[in-house]
Amino acid sequence: MVASLFPGRWYHLETHSTFKEEGELVKTAQHSRRASSLLVAGTFAALVLPTLAGAEAPPSATPRSAEKVYADSCGYCHGRNVGPVILGRALPVPAIEAMVRGGLRAMPAFRPTEISDAELAAVAAWVSASPANPQEHGK
Repeated sequence: MVASLFPGRWYHLETHSTFKEEGELVKTAQHSRRASSLLVAGTFAALVLPTLAGAEAPPSATPRSAEKVYADSCGYCHGRNVGPVILGRALPVPAIEAMVRGGLRAMPAFRPTEISDAELAAVAAWVSASPANPQEHGK
């Protein structure tokens, strides 16, 4: 926004800079529009393009084994007095999958970028079919 507060002096209100001639003000306004356009384009590129490029895909193209997923993500809490023991309980696979994606109370939800759909299906089947581990303890 531009305003003439005093005769012969122009003020650019966004930056409170003074200009002696109207021509300087026009050049600055054009520069500000270009900078704004670049900012909008840069923000679009940073926010939208990674999504379009498949940034939601898991970091590894090769899925981890069910045992590795359990050790890395599940076993940290389950069987160590943080979460309930889940091995050896024959929990239904759909219930495990829903709990992993949705979380509940203290259990966080795991996104597909953390545990891929293929890894989730494998670990849910593995947990459902696994026998109890005598070394695990919990609530």
